[in-house]
Amino acid sequence: MSVRNLVSYLLGLNDLVLKWIENDAKGKLIDFPETGFKWNQPGALAQEFDAGFDAVSFDQLWIDPEIAKREFVDFISGQADEQSYGAPWKGRYTKGRMIQLDTSSPYANARMRPRKWKRRNEIA
Repeated sequence: MSVRNLVSYLLGLNDLVLKWIENDAKGKLIDFPETGFKWNQPGALAQEFDAGFDAVSFDQLWIDPEIAKREFVDFISGQADEQSYGAPWKGRYTKGRMIQLDTSSPYANARMRPRKWKRRNEIA
C-alpha cells in the first residue's frame, strides 16, 4: 500500500462516516458500511476509495484530512453524551463508538505503518 493509497483510504472513511451522520440526521436508513459492501471486504472498499480520489492531487490529499477533522470535531462538540453514547446505532455500537472506530482508530493504525516500515528497513 502506497502513502497515496493509505491517505485515500483514510479520506474515504472520513467521507463515509460523514455520509452516515448526514443520513442519520435526515432520518434515512444507513447501509453500513456502504451499499454493495460488507464489513469483511475492506480491500474492495479501499479500492473504491482509491478510485474516488484518483483525480485529486497529492497536495490536496494532505489538506482534506484537516477539513474532515474540523467537521467531526464540530459535529461531536454539538452532541450531548446521550446522543453519542446513549443508544446503539449499528448493532451494539453507539454513534460515538462507530465514529471512533472508523476515524481516529484507522488514523492511529496509519501512523504506525511508516514507523514499522522504517524499522524494517533500518532507517533512522
